[in-house]
Amino acid sequence: MKLSEIMKERTAFSFEVFQPKTDKGMSKLPDTLGHLCKWKPDYISCTYGAAGSGARKNLDVCKLIQNAGTIPVTHFTIIGNTRETIKEQIQDYLDNGVNHMLALRGDLPFGCIGTGGDFEYATDLVAFVRKEFGDQMEIAVAGSPEGHIACKSPEADIAVLKQKQDNGADYIMTQLCWDMEKFAYWLDAIRKAGITMPVDVGIMPVLDQAATINMALSRNGCAMPQELTRIISENWIFPNPFVKDPFDTDVEGKKARFKEAGIEYTMKQIARYRALGVEGIHMYALNKYEDVSAIIARSGMRTIV
Repeated sequence: MKLSEIMKERTAFSFEVFQPKTDKGMSKLPDTLGHLCKWKPDYISCTYGAAGSGARKNLDVCKLIQNAGTIPVTHFTIIGNTRETIKEQIQDYLDNGVNHMLALRGDLPFGCIGTGGDFEYATDLVAFVRKEFGDQMEIAVAGSPEGHIACKSPEADIAVLKQKQDNGADYIMTQLCWDMEKFAYWLDAIRKAGITMPVDVGIMPVLDQAATINMALSRNGCAMPQELTRIISENWIFPNPFVKDPFDTDVEGKKARFKEAGIEYTMKQIARYRALGVEGIHMYALNKYEDVSAIIARSGMRTIV
């Protein structure tokens, strides 16, 4: 059964991991995947690599996910890819039993103004894969509840999402979004625009102060609600959370309190998403299992999803 079909019947549950950059990281991944699969996820996705690099390693990770006992979903970007290389890579995935993908443009390398490939947008990738491979590959696409940082307006961004659907996409994986009012508005707006694809919500656990700030401001340009900024302020590491050894006599205490408050915040956010009727919960595991396992266990999520 397709993942999009599962989402029409019940709330799907899944994880995201990234392909390790080192052999040591790869050697640790099977154990992590084994622990994550104890929660019986419907799938685990794997990132494609910076600027579309490491496609072969991505396939290796997908095989590890298969061996761990669940469906692998590969991220796939158009950065540096021609029509021919896309066809070759997709066929390679299919030959290895990987038939689910997240179609992305990908982050442009620093200083580049184009993708360096035959396509410029994920909409083109969706249309191309659907034309060349029919229904062999299930295709997820990214959705940005606050609007993509490169898009001129939320309305324009929703129009692009509708085009992805028209080109053959099956379901949406959202970028992280901590502002629940904006998410609710976006969910209502895409439905009014005729977008019927299931929505699988990307959840970034709030665990580390610097990582949370970095992810919000430098990666996605997403808003930080007052509740989240209050948690940061109450546990602010003076003078700078990004410094390896900040001068603060209570650094470890603040980190621990921030993490605990962040776990509670993440559990509340998941509950709010589910109350809005999303079709999937997709947790970024960050190649670790302890913290996400704590969130799942304490929230009782797997008894109600």
